[in-house]
Amino acid sequence: MNRRIKTENGWVRGLPAADPRITSFKGIPFAAPPVGDNRWRAPQPCSSWQGDRLAFEYGPIAMQDKGKPGRDNFWSREWAVDFDLPMSEDCLYLNIWAPADGYPVGVGDQYREREDMPVPPSGHLPVYVWFFGGGLQVGNTAEMEFDGERIARRGVVVVTVSYRLNVFGFLAHPDLTREAPDAPTNFGFLDQQYATQWVKRNIAAFGGDPENITIGGQSSGGMSVCAQLANPDNRGLFQRAIIESGIFIPPFSNGAAFKTDLRQGEENGVKFLSMLGAATIEEARKIDADVVLDKAVHSGLSPHMWSSVIDNVFCKVPTNEWFLQPGHVECPLFMSSTDIEMNIAPSANNRDELRALAERLNGVDVERFMAAFEGANDAESIHKKGQIAAIDLAIHAINRITENRQPIWMCRFSAEIPGWDHPGAFHSSDIWFYFENLAKCWRTFTGKHYDLARQMCDSWANFMWNGDPNGMGTDGKPLPTWPRLTTEHPVRMEFADTATPGDATPSPLMDVLLDAYVNTH
Repeated sequence: MNRRIKTENGWVRGLPAADPRITSFKGIPFAAPPVGDNRWRAPQPCSSWQGDRLAFEYGPIAMQDKGKPGRDNFWSREWAVDFDLPMSEDCLYLNIWAPADGYPVGVGDQYREREDMPVPPSGHLPVYVWFFGGGLQVGNTAEMEFDGERIARRGVVVVTVSYRLNVFGFLAHPDLTREAPDAPTNFGFLDQQYATQWVKRNIAAFGGDPENITIGGQSSGGMSVCAQLANPDNRGLFQRAIIESGIFIPPFSNGAAFKTDLRQGEENGVKFLSMLGAATIEEARKIDADVVLDKAVHSGLSPHMWSSVIDNVFCKVPTNEWFLQPGHVECPLFMSSTDIEMNIAPSANNRDELRALAERLNGVDVERFMAAFEGANDAESIHKKGQIAAIDLAIHAINRITENRQPIWMCRFSAEIPGWDHPGAFHSSDIWFYFENLAKCWRTFTGKHYDLARQMCDSWANFMWNGDPNGMGTDGKPLPTWPRLTTEHPVRMEFADTATPGDATPSPLMDVLLDAYVNTH
């Protein structure tokens, strides 16, 4: 059983997971602590150590506003249940779950004989690198839903990555641009890239194949995946990507979201340093991290100031338009959303206002647009008829613009979610299922939920193995056939009471918006 592994910086010792056939390694540093002179710099190489490093506990979480505990706080009730986690600027650590003997768990010789998923020699298992969500402001790898053991049982080496957030991860300032024009901001994205590079160099020792890496994330973690896909320097670093609820195109406005450019980012940074009482970045680096965080959270500045910046170095396009970047990473994509997120309707009270809106949209065929609202004459009917799933719009746009070159498997999660709050398939609820960690949740999931979670996690694992979610499930039966999305055959998988292929044909309104978007980009 592999419990002791040598990395490029020294030996690490892990622990048996709940299933002793899986070893977990927690709190492995992948970069130097981003403190002191390293604050607001690109990640730097990690120092080596002597002897065994005990990788038994998660590293400190990144600096962030932890919020308030309590049953009325949805975030803490659902995910951030431990408010006593150590927090520090020294946060660049990753965690690994790996089969202890290099093979999938629980299926023995029958698994090894499967033609659709032949098990390679130990040391060549697929690798999954996960970026957590939280708006690039909060979140951490210690959240219980991100436990990678259940995926690792399927023969995948799972890595979860911590990275800098909010003002620590995304500050821009003229001093920083002068100091490091090759890395002036987007430090959180640079941390993710640096961690993935560490994985490529070291993961073979844990049983993983450095030439078979999937990156994935949800919400702003999915947005982070988009940022990594956009960067041509990442070609060859990973082979496929999972984007969960992490990309959308605003249907009733022109242009992309996440459009802060370097000039605006620098202006925000100047404003913040003034509020901090620092004249220069050098002075700001000497201020205690708790003071910096408190000022960022309570100064009245919008948290959206501390997000991705189009710096023309790492980010050259908005993250939700990564597919427009020449030379972007082309690879198979697993793209998902939940049923009640990112649904946007036009703001119009009557048909005159609706027409005026259509006339303001770039490239829109106004008459086709109006025809899609036939019978809708007031605010309520316009809103009902005009709801567009902004994530679906983005997925179809990617497919059309890349002309089916990148294989896309599209899915939607719409399972019934139990609980006194009757939440529906809310944003992030699918994470419990993909990681197959329902037993860790407070909600009273039943047999159908566990069956669905098994299918969803199996689909993930198949995709990580082969770049295709189809194949056998861990119950020894074929998973429901999941066709890839094409413009000719728009199909997505519906994860509801069970996994069922469904029609993903764009509505007449979405078709108008898609034509306009594709023709103007």
